[in-house]
Amino acid sequence: MLEDLRAQVLEANLELVRRGLVLYTFGNASGISRAEGLVAIKPSGVPYEGMRPEHLVITDLDGRIVEGALRPSSDLATHLVLYRAFPGIGGVVHTHSRFATAWAQARRPIPCLGTTHADYFRGPVPVTRAMSQREIETAYEANTGEVIARHFAAGDPMQVPAVLVAGHGPFCWGPTAAEAAHNAVILEYVAEMAYYSVTLAEAPSELDPVHLDKHFLRKHGTAAYYGQK
Repeated sequence: MLEDLRAQVLEANLELVRRGLVLYTFGNASGISRAEGLVAIKPSGVPYEGMRPEHLVITDLDGRIVEGALRPSSDLATHLVLYRAFPGIGGVVHTHSRFATAWAQARRPIPCLGTTHADYFRGPVPVTRAMSQREIETAYEANTGEVIARHFAAGDPMQVPAVLVAGHGPFCWGPTAAEAAHNAVILEYVAEMAYYSVTLAEAPSELDPVHLDKHFLRKHGTAAYYGQK
C-alpha cells in the first residue's frame, strides 16, 4: 500500500541522518496521501540504518493503523494534528537538531538576521508558549500539535514552515516529506548562524522587512524568479 509514499518518507527520514540532524533513533518524518487520507510515518525506536519501506507504518488521520506490523512514532498524534490543521502540507519532520533545539530550550524565536533565513522563512521562526501541566499529562503528543496549530491560527504556516516547541525542539513541514526534511536542514543551518550572530553582536539588527520580502518572494511568491521554470 502507498509504495511511492513509503519510499518518499523513508528517504526523508534518511536525509535527516545524512545531514546530521538526528542521533540514534531520535526524530521522525512522515508524509500524507491527501487523496487516500492516509499517513506514512517512521516506526518508533527503529534504527535508521536498518529501516526499509515496509517498516513504515500507515495510519488514517485518526491514528488507526491501516498497515504495518510495528508501532508508529510516538509523535504520530502531533503529525496528525498538523495535517488536519494545515491542509496545504504534505510532510512533517521532527528533530532534536542541536542549534534549533537550543533556541527551543532557551524559549527564544530564531530572529531573521540575514537573507539566508529570508530565503526560506518569511520572518522569525517562532517558539510556542510552554505547555501546561494538563496538556502534558493528558494527550501530550496531540496537545503538542494543538499548541503549534493555535500559534499559526492567524498566520500562514507555509510562509514560516517551522516552529520551535518550547523546551522540546523543532517541527518543520512542507508540500512533501522531502521538502519538510529540506526545511529541517535549512532550519538547523540558520539556527546555527543566528546563534553565532547573537554571540558576536549581542543585539544584532533584524533584516529590514523590504529586504526580507525580496528574498522570500523571489523564491516563493507568485512572481518568483529564482531557479528554473
